[in-house]
Amino acid sequence: MREHRPLVVLTGAGISTESGIPDFRSATGIWAKYDPMEYAHIDAFRRDPEKVWEFYGRRLSVLGDAEPNEGHHALAELEDRGWVRGVITQNIDRLHERAGSRALVEVHGSIRTSSCLQCGAVLPIDQVVGMLPVPRCRNCGDVLKPDVVMFGELLPAAQIARAEQLAREAGLLLVVGSSLEVYPVAGLPLETLANGGTLAIVNRGGTPFDARASLVVDAGAGETLRALAERLE
Repeated sequence: MREHRPLVVLTGAGISTESGIPDFRSATGIWAKYDPMEYAHIDAFRRDPEKVWEFYGRRLSVLGDAEPNEGHHALAELEDRGWVRGVITQNIDRLHERAGSRALVEVHGSIRTSSCLQCGAVLPIDQVVGMLPVPRCRNCGDVLKPDVVMFGELLPAAQIARAEQLAREAGLLLVVGSSLEVYPVAGLPLETLANGGTLAIVNRGGTPFDARASLVVDAGAGETLRALAERLE
């Protein structure tokens, strides 16, 4: 990190599992229990929004109880100290924000709000939780949609453009807790490498980019990032 700056961080579900939030793609992950095409696709939402909200309602209770862990706090501290230029996250759980990260790019949206696809009304999560199990728009009565990117939807253009810019400019892209399997976000390491930057990965289990990384640490995000923050003091 001292030799390859600026530092940009890309985080996935693996950083939040230590806060008690299940991941998606492991053998015990969410998609092992729920078919994503039935519960997390935009067509499924349009076809049966009540069924989709049954899934998201349970997730909101888990997310609401979760707290940022040492990994989230360490990244926020490193940003405050000038080491981290930006954190790109695939997570929707707001834990980076709650830990204090400010230069945050949420490429898959956030549970922060839900919106009405009919009239455009937007409600914050605290109000949405109070309207479960099926939150409906107070203006037109249509079922609200959580402001997360579902399968079949495009990523928010401004967010992915910012993520690609950060990856291109990174002297070091540090991937934390991502299997690097979901595109286009999984292609961000290619942006860094193509522009002369270096790749490092902290993840439990391998990724398709391990062979191209200068450093691979198979360990937990919290312990690794806390040790890193202390070493850089």
